[in-house]
Amino acid sequence: MTTLQQVREGLSQAWDRVVDGWDQLYRQASGAMTKFTGGRGDKSAGEAREFAARSTGWGLLAAEVFDDDDRVVVRVEAPGMSKDDLQLEVQDDCLIVRGEKQMARERTEGRWHVNECAYGSFQRVVPLPDTVDTARADASYQHGVLRVELPKAAHRRRRVQVTVH
Repeated sequence: MTTLQQVREGLSQAWDRVVDGWDQLYRQASGAMTKFTGGRGDKSAGEAREFAARSTGWGLLAAEVFDDDDRVVVRVEAPGMSKDDLQLEVQDDCLIVRGEKQMARERTEGRWHVNECAYGSFQRVVPLPDTVDTARADASYQHGVLRVELPKAAHRRRRVQVTVH
């Protein structure tokens, strides 16, 4: 085998490891990733498709889950929104947070004219560590942080020790 063939084979093996590592990272982090899609806006169908193609991507809405004896509390950072922009749903053992962000800001600084805008809908799925009573759920949104308190259900999952024979 020539030196060039050895280098090619080594690069191929290294690339395979990088791809495997990214796949593993994606699988492990997929619960934390949020899919953003283009917003509805007032654009024509062609403009909306073009905008969606440029602006669609993955992002991260930071979330924390607290679990104690009586409740599960989920905090999701969603700055720049109003409470009316958010929809919540509990499905199976997950809290689903959906929303649409529409932000436009224009300002002039010296000789610069700055026009910033961000539009897009998102969905974040947060796995819940225990069964919850959805009828008694409570949510609040203040200073860019969504806080959802979910009391635990009376018939919760229980842990059982299993003996290996």
